[in-house]
Amino acid sequence: MNVQVQKLWRSPTHAMSRRLIRIEIALIPLALVVFLSAWELLVRWQGYPAFILPSPALVWQRFLALLADGRLLMHTTATVTEVLGGLALGLTVALVAGYGLAKSPLLERILSPYIVASQAVPIVALAPLLVIWFGFGSLSKILVCALTVFFPALVTTMVGIRSVDPDLRALMRSLQATRWQTFALLEAPSALPVMFGGLKVAVTLAVIGAVVGEFVGADRGLGFLINLARGILDTPMLFVALFTLVAIALALYTAVVLLEYVLLKWQRQR
Repeated sequence: MNVQVQKLWRSPTHAMSRRLIRIEIALIPLALVVFLSAWELLVRWQGYPAFILPSPALVWQRFLALLADGRLLMHTTATVTEVLGGLALGLTVALVAGYGLAKSPLLERILSPYIVASQAVPIVALAPLLVIWFGFGSLSKILVCALTVFFPALVTTMVGIRSVDPDLRALMRSLQATRWQTFALLEAPSALPVMFGGLKVAVTLAVIGAVVGEFVGADRGLGFLINLARGILDTPMLFVALFTLVAIALALYTAVVLLEYVLLKWQRQR
């Protein structure tokens, strides 16, 4: 088997695939260079003032200044803490509720209208209430994040659990497997591919939820930094906060992709 795998890996098709992967990886920094160059040329060509559109060099200088005085680290730490807390709370509740609804059609019919109705309320309108009820601290922002990620995680959990092959369920029953054994050995592995799709959406929405909560009321966080920069027309600082949010979202998304690669390795081998 190992010899066959080595021959397959060394085949012309796989060699071409490896070349394409290298090209795609090389295009990522190239695209960034093209974007920054176009941005710099636009600023020079139009002569925009810094409060309208700062140059990349000016944004970089502001980034270094905020990093040196510790403000960027403080605000980034606050936002990351809220995002991770919201993800942990929202995903836990969504996984438990999604599994229960997937196993009980009656319960789904009763609760689905209320769950869908809750999603009709914009999180921007709900965030002020959470801040009033739970204060200006991290708890209200964590709850905003949890509500933001709850619905996509709930839906993908339900879809994943219900996508299990009925014949495999019958096989587990014939083997007299317990409910926990059925979940751990059949339902969870079968639902993981679908659930990871929802998790990829959830991690990016969690960042948005944290910023929305900080917009409404906060004394720290990247959302607070954006509000501050907007108020004093410090556009370079605003860009620094925006790019930091993008970096957080990319880091979380990459972590989910890597986790998916590790946990679904058995599926690729099969």
